[in-house]
Amino acid sequence: MPVNDAVRNRRRALSGVVLAGVLGWGVSGCAEESTSAKASATDWRELSSYSYTLESSEGERSLIGTFEVTVRDGKVVDAVGVDESGRRVVRDLPDEVPTIGELLAEAEAARKDDADTVDIDRAADGHPTRIFLDWDENAIDDEALYGISDYLPD
Repeated sequence: MPVNDAVRNRRRALSGVVLAGVLGWGVSGCAEESTSAKASATDWRELSSYSYTLESSEGERSLIGTFEVTVRDGKVVDAVGVDESGRRVVRDLPDEVPTIGELLAEAEAARKDDADTVDIDRAADGHPTRIFLDWDENAIDDEALYGISDYLPD
């Protein structure tokens, strides 16, 4: 009997090692996949034609409000103010409504200017869903918060 017990114990130990190895391989594979997915999300490139909704808030900026934006050939061709602030911007400063690429360029410029905070959240496909900028955390009203939703490539 002791020989059979020893064999069973070796089989269990071996099974445990194999199981641990398989699980470890699976976890490392997941980590690699996660990293790849994250890398591809930041590799998002702006298309020449799409539509999106922009909610711009924070700070003392001229671009405050909610907008439905249509981009064609890389330029904003239509912007509709959804709320009162948005309607005022579209009426008085229609060229102020940006493309997503222009928002990302603003974030990159803030990074290069050593802004205290440049935070970009992204959707699974990589397009930004939220951009928060704060050039100087000790200054009042220098922040910008852009919410990007309803992104629809054409």
